[in-house]
Amino acid sequence: MRQPATTIDLRRDLVGLLPRLRRFAITLAGEVAVADELVQAVCQRAVSKGHQWSGEGRLESWIYTLARQQWTDDNRKRKPKAVRGNVTDIRAAARDRSAAVDPDTIHHMISDMPDGVSSMFLLVDVEGHSYQQAADIMGIPVANVVSQLATARLHFAGLAGTHPIHRF
Repeated sequence: MRQPATTIDLRRDLVGLLPRLRRFAITLAGEVAVADELVQAVCQRAVSKGHQWSGEGRLESWIYTLARQQWTDDNRKRKPKAVRGNVTDIRAAARDRSAAVDPDTIHHMISDMPDGVSSMFLLVDVEGHSYQQAADIMGIPVANVVSQLATARLHFAGLAGTHPIHRF
């Protein structure tokens, strides 16, 4: 039996979104292995619920919303995540202007942000979503988006030693 064209297009488009979905999942999960499991669950959920996507708006916004919902559902079953990485080492790497910043350091800098803040940073500052789109994806008011972005930007400023509070 042949599948409808919209399902085939959804699957094709979903494959194109995988790198960005994985980045978003890493901001939610904080660990690559857990994020990869989340991506797999989201892809299965998207294919099974493909009939619910109206085709209007950005597919990635719908997929990110599914990812956030899946993470919330899974997180209820999980223990709170442990603190990762050594913040002192990350700050030292960020301040060392002569050293190249490797992807692992950047990953740690983002994953060490408070919960929700890294996802907001990724959605708005990396992926280019508007504040309203990010609020819709995360299921929060726009005012919370503004607050979380300010927290993310202060986090990076603190790591780089450029914020007046962190200068000595």
